[in-house]
Amino acid sequence: MENLAYALVQLFHNFGAVAVTAAPIAALRPACASDSARGALARLVVAAWVVQIASGVSFGLTSLHYYGVLPDLSAIARTALVVKVLCAAAGLSLSALMLARGARWSARARDRGWHALAGLGATALAGAAVLRWFS
Repeated sequence: MENLAYALVQLFHNFGAVAVTAAPIAALRPACASDSARGALARLVVAAWVVQIASGVSFGLTSLHYYGVLPDLSAIARTALVVKVLCAAAGLSLSALMLARGARWSARARDRGWHALAGLGATALAGAAVLRWFS
């Protein structure tokens, strides 16, 4: 049952990782330049960061449930986890801000926001690889 729990958490976490990275990249393509397309992508990114945060917490809660302790992480893995948490907090904040107020921003400011979101998603994804390898 424990492996099923971890697999389900991982499934949600992986799909969230795809969305927080790919949706901002898609928003920068000319085909997605309309306000309605970018609004839909902003909603997707907000939801995906929420999924990332919830599933990330669920990894720890699953370990706590089955083993009674949180995972023992090396210093490198802890650093990678901190990077992921900071990316998630910044990504959720920026995507929510863009969703709420981005339509009033200049085109250049919106593009910078999408670039920043793509960078946060990619950095969190890289942090996941380090966390996995050094755990």
